[in-house]
Formats: sequence, structure tokens, C-alpha cells
Amino acid sequence: MSTAIILGGTGQIGLAVAERLARDGWKVRLVSRTPPPIFGPWQHVVADREDPAALRKALAGGAELLLDCVAFDVRHADQLLEFRDSVGRLALISSASVYCDATGRTLDEASQLGFPAYPLPIPEDHRTVEPGPQTYSTRKVAIERRLLDEAIIPVTVLRPCAIHGPYSKHAREWWFVKRLLDGRKRIPLAYGGRSRFQTTSTQAIAEALCFSLNSNGSQVLNVVDADAPTVAEIGRAIMNAMERQADLLGLPDAPYPPTFGATPWSVEKPIFCASSVPNAETYAERVTHAVRWLIAATPGRDWREILRQLAAYPWQHFDYDVDDQALAIEGAEDLAI
Repeated sequence: MSTAIILGGTGQIGLAVAERLARDGWKVRLVSRTPPPIFGPWQHVVADREDPAALRKALAGGAELLLDCVAFDVRHADQLLEFRDSVGRLALISSASVYCDATGRTLDEASQLGFPAYPLPIPEDHRTVEPGPQTYSTRKVAIERRLLDEAIIPVTVLRPCAIHGPYSKHAREWWFVKRLLDGRKRIPLAYGGRSRFQTTSTQAIAEALCFSLNSNGSQVLNVVDADAPTVAEIGRAIMNAMERQADLLGLPDAPYPPTFGATPWSVEKPIFCASSVPNAETYAERVTHAVRWLIAATPGRDWREILRQLAAYPWQHFDYDVDDQALAIEGAEDLAI
């Protein structure tokens, strides 16, 4: 039986991958600081990756696959390289945010330098930012390059975009789910609801990782849903999953970031990616899992404690006074179903 070790294994990505690998007959070991939120066919080891002794103990015995879901700077790449003699393949969760446009702009600086204009779809060999410590994306590139250049063993780099699935601390779907639970009947959307910010389910990430195991070499793979829905299509998919309906109102275009109707997917220019990984399921077919988890996880609790990354956005997600102001903006139009 092959063994897989997943660092950060009790988060949304780690759990989705663990479930898939266990189903395929793998022995799975989750390594994290906190216990998994659900029981499953895996072993859990408590360890903080910043504690070298604890990490070595957690990874003792090696594995055919070591997946890192929580690598955030080049130090973490160096940690992984210490174990390259005892694992068959290294895999890294990176991000599609590493791509830059022809002028070097990325998502990280969009509010200061202007929104990047990407080729569509963005191919897996598209130009990335240079590695460095400056931003989230430059740090991810630094990790990617260190592993690809020095690992010797095969490396899989996975670049998802707007991730969705159960157990997320950054569940963008809550933007619509809470409005529907709160009985909002008209929901304003920036950029006419036309924004396209590529979505990626945690199931698609698990499938992409399994796809990469068929290759003996290193790979860099974009990970995407089978479609790249607009914000309006995302809203309708969530409404269908909840069996609740509201009218969607498209607002006139505005400078980025928008003041009104700003969803977690609202972008001035579209972002969607090409992928070598076969994927037959769309956002609408997979988002139900995230929606059901949100509805079950939030009653009687402050959502900010559950969705800490979403709560950290530099604006209020649920200022309904602002929503009401948006409904009266000249040029706003009801979006036909």
C-alpha cells in the first residue's frame, strides 16, 4: 500500500485530497497543528512545521507522496528538500496568482497599479512574477522554483484559483449564502455581474494531484473547474443549491476595487485558466458541497470565527445599507435569468 503524507492536511484541500487518496487505496497521514474536523480513513499527527524536530518525527518513515498545502515562503521549500531522499514525489499547492500580464502586473498590486490584463485562457507556461519575498505571489514562485530546480525527484506544482469546498476559512460563497439566509431579495453586483474569476473546487485539486501521479516527471498544472462562471452565474448556482431565489442587479462599471456590489470574485478584467488536467464537472455541479457545509457550520456562531480569511478582507461584506444605496444607482439593471 502506498503512503501519502499531507502537510496542512486538516484544511479544506488536505481533507479533499485525503478522502480521494484513501478511496484509491492509499495509506494517508495528515500532519497539522489542529485535529481534523471529521473522522476519516487516515492517521493524524500533531506537529507544527516550524518545529524541525516535530516535523522530522511526523515525516519519519517517508512516503511515496508528500503534499504541502501550507508552504508560504522559500524556507518551507528548503524544509521539503530535506526529505527528498525519503519520498517518491513532492507536491505543492501554489496559486494562479503567480501569473503576471505583459506589463508585469499581478493580482497582488491590482488596487495600486491597475488590474492586470491576462491572455485568456492563461496557459500553464505563461510568464510568472520573479521570485522574491515581496508578495504572496513572489513567495509562491520562489517555492516553486526552488523545488523544481533542486528536488531531483518528481515535483507536482498545482496552481488553483478561487478555491471552494467544505471546511474553508475563506469560503467566498458565504457572500451570497448569508444574503439569502438573511432574506435579501435584491442583490447588487459590481461590473454588471459579468466578472469572471476562475473557480477551483477542492475535488478538482484532488483529481489534478492524482492525474499528476501518472507522470514520472515534474509538472506545473493549472487546476480549474470545467467552466469559469461569471459572478451572476455563481450567484444563481448558489441560489439553486439553497433552493432560494433573489433578483440580481447589475451595476455600471467602476474603477477597481468597486465600492458597490463588491463580491469576492468581482474583478475588472476576466481571469480564467487553461489546464492539462481533464475535468468534466462545472462550478454549479460542485458548489453544493460548500454551500451545505456553510449552512451547517454557521448557525449560532459568529461567521468571522469560522471564516477568518474571508473576514480579513479590507471591506465589509454585509453592509446592507451600502447594498440599498447600490439599488438606486443610475444605470443599474436587473439581470435576466
